[in-house]
Amino acid sequence: MNAKRINRIATGVIYFLVGIVVLLLVGIIGNILVSGVPHLSWHFLSSASSSFEAGGGIRDQLFNSLYLLLLTLIISLPIALGAAIYLAEYAPDNWFTQLIRTTIEILSSLPSIVVGLFGYLLFVVQFGLGFSILAGALALTFFNLPTLTSNIEEAIKGVPQTQREAGWALGLSNWKTIHGIVLPAALPGIITGVILSAGRVFGEAAALIYTAGQSGSTVDYSNWNMFSPTSFLNIMRPAETLAVHIWKVNTEGIIPDVNVVSAATSALLIIVVIIFNFGARALGNWIYKRLTAAKIK
Repeated sequence: MNAKRINRIATGVIYFLVGIVVLLLVGIIGNILVSGVPHLSWHFLSSASSSFEAGGGIRDQLFNSLYLLLLTLIISLPIALGAAIYLAEYAPDNWFTQLIRTTIEILSSLPSIVVGLFGYLLFVVQFGLGFSILAGALALTFFNLPTLTSNIEEAIKGVPQTQREAGWALGLSNWKTIHGIVLPAALPGIITGVILSAGRVFGEAAALIYTAGQSGSTVDYSNWNMFSPTSFLNIMRPAETLAVHIWKVNTEGIIPDVNVVSAATSALLIIVVIIFNFGARALGNWIYKRLTAAKIK
């Protein structure tokens, strides 16, 4: 068997395996969208849910999911970015650095329900935050940090060393080279890492059941005082997300249209993740072009 034939066989096998992955992805997403999209309506998106009546909506759950995601990224992104810069640019190759990497790998392998129980014991009980958006965001920060740090570190390491040397040759300090040359060049990879981690955070349920809890009273969207108990911006109120709502309606089963609500909520969850992915990538490309005057292929 000659080399060309072996190459064609290997290429065919690779395409076949990729095709299986694509078909599985299309099948799963397609089934969710086909089952749920017909039940989506403005009333469903803009009205509050009810645990006992049919026809309820998911307005509060959708806002809570986006609010929790934003708060989690605000907390975790600076920490992950600083840790990634240290590991990629400053950390020497010694036992301490290896300990940090091992810790990150251990944290990334923890089941989300373990993170949720840890968050419940530490933030809800020990720190007295109760079931709240803040407790959920802090728990998700532990869940999000390992993946986000690793992705940003790999993006920074992917910048060619010649770009760093060019900055040093111009007389720039190491830090000016990093934030002026390396970080803008690594921005597409950083955005990809943020997208991947945000997708995990947005669809997380187990960790939030024990920390953010479930929505209680109706949220007042006209109340902008974030210290008010009824304000939609209050980070100390309990908050039920889309993923937790799917779990709740299926386990309780006390609303008449549970299958419709579950299917529509699942479809909306997928749609929001897709929109967030494309939107964040477009924003990252725009920022990259503004900072580097380069073209994205």
